[in-house]
Amino acid sequence: MATLTEPSSSLSFTSSHFSNVSVGSNHFSPSSASNLEVVSLSKLSSNLELLLSSNPDCDYTDAEIIVDGVPVGVHRCILSARSKFFQELFKKDKKSSKIEKPKYHLKEVLPYGAVGHEAFVYFLSYIYTGRLKPFPLEVFTCVDSVCAHDSCRPAIDFVVELMYAASILQVPELVSSFLRRLCNFVEKSLVENVLPILLVAFNCKLTQLLDQCIERVARSDLYRFCIEKEVPLEVAEKIKQIRLKSPQEEEENSPKVSDKILKALDSDDVELVKLLLTESDITLDEANGLHYSVVHSDPKVVAEILTLDMGDVNHRNSRGYTVLHLAAMRKEPSIIISLLKKGANASGFTCDGRSAVNICRRLTTPKDYHTKTAKGREASKARLCIDLLEREVRRNPMVVDSPMCSLSMPEDLQMRLLYLEKRVGLAQLFFPTEAKVAMDIANVEGTSEFTGLPPPSNGLTGNLSQVDLNETPHMQTKRLLTRMEALMKTVETGRRYFPYGSGVLDKYMEEYIDDDILDDLQIEKGSPQERRLKRMRYRELKDDVQKAYSKDKESKIARSCLSASSSPSSSSSLRDGLKNST
Repeated sequence: MATLTEPSSSLSFTSSHFSNVSVGSNHFSPSSASNLEVVSLSKLSSNLELLLSSNPDCDYTDAEIIVDGVPVGVHRCILSARSKFFQELFKKDKKSSKIEKPKYHLKEVLPYGAVGHEAFVYFLSYIYTGRLKPFPLEVFTCVDSVCAHDSCRPAIDFVVELMYAASILQVPELVSSFLRRLCNFVEKSLVENVLPILLVAFNCKLTQLLDQCIERVARSDLYRFCIEKEVPLEVAEKIKQIRLKSPQEEEENSPKVSDKILKALDSDDVELVKLLLTESDITLDEANGLHYSVVHSDPKVVAEILTLDMGDVNHRNSRGYTVLHLAAMRKEPSIIISLLKKGANASGFTCDGRSAVNICRRLTTPKDYHTKTAKGREASKARLCIDLLEREVRRNPMVVDSPMCSLSMPEDLQMRLLYLEKRVGLAQLFFPTEAKVAMDIANVEGTSEFTGLPPPSNGLTGNLSQVDLNETPHMQTKRLLTRMEALMKTVETGRRYFPYGSGVLDKYMEEYIDDDILDDLQIEKGSPQERRLKRMRYRELKDDVQKAYSKDKESKIARSCLSASSSPSSSSSLRDGLKNST
């Protein structure tokens, strides 16, 4: 990961720097004088950094700047010496009371843009020390483990905030540094992530960066109505003029019915949307109405649009995004829940191999994901969205959309595989004979990772715990896909011939989806109280399974091939019956 580094971090200061200095002499050689200056400046920088410490015994601040509701103590003499903006700001309050510290709300002094607490503290660190530190990982990176963090949204947002601070608060050397980094982001990041860079370039009058952003957006496939909604009018007009010169741009001229539908969505007029769809030949999918509503409308309006049942929640727009992909970008839990209830596929991939979970993870910082919410305060929406989507993927691992797209997304694959391993292991625990037959049909060699069975001796299985140092990531993913397909076939076979029993196991998996299910059923493990609870849970589940199994034996679908399956020695006849039926 590329990060800004401290200019002085590569310097090592030892007593050897003073070897050319004669004690008691007034003469210094040029090299010793230079070394002494470097040491002195480094020492001064370190000492000034101590002024930013939160130690109350060393608090000599004379003003507070409120950022995101958190007061940050500052020294007006240092800020005014380093920034003309602060010099003018503090001049206005020179005659204010000397008893109380003056307070300044950062939001109120910024004419545009937003600067978060972490970005402002980082900015202050440079103001006091003159050094650029590495960016803080908790806000500069995302929680997607396969991301390089060189152009993900948290990295872009953090540098954009720093650019607003450096430009508005008038620290020109920082503007130059952050400008280079933003220029690098423009070509490497997704076009959706270029928009905040375009806005900071426009507001801070960074002409070169603005032209680069306009060119990138103009040659992308980003929708016209999205551009008009997100960027200033004059910038949108420039992008439109560039696109008109392109031969593939043919739809910019006359207003269409789809435009009227989108305008009706802008005004939250669901009845008008319904009327336009009823009286025209265009469908909600053709107008990308659901996609537009999920991005721009109030969650209540999205729910009303979904109740019309006039669109497909799994429809892909021309950019390859489903509605759920865009909902993940918005990070609004209520919209995601509404879409999942309507049957949205959480396992769908974009054209570049991202699922809704991956999209949401790449938009979420470790701070947002891991910070515990105080009692009575709203939980992190990003964390809720990720949890909802991951739970849905684990709950429906059988729904796989273009599985080969997941070669670059091992987290999604392992999540599904983990669910299926547990699901088959649970079936083995209660239906050992029948599970073995289904596993033989699907060529599954066991679930040793979760059931304690000895691993097969003839090479690698798909278990996640097995590692071959000579295996490439592509080969590993291909192997895991093969095993996942076999486990899926095993579960599908069980559901076909044992619908009631499978239903009980599915319900149990859903209720305890976040627990270590098979470990919970190991009755001999844990404290006396834990063992008591495990025995009670095990008995309840066993009773439910036995009742369901009795129903399966009585049903027509199982009677044809299970007549001889009551004893463990009948597995061969059961296998033949299943194969013949299949």
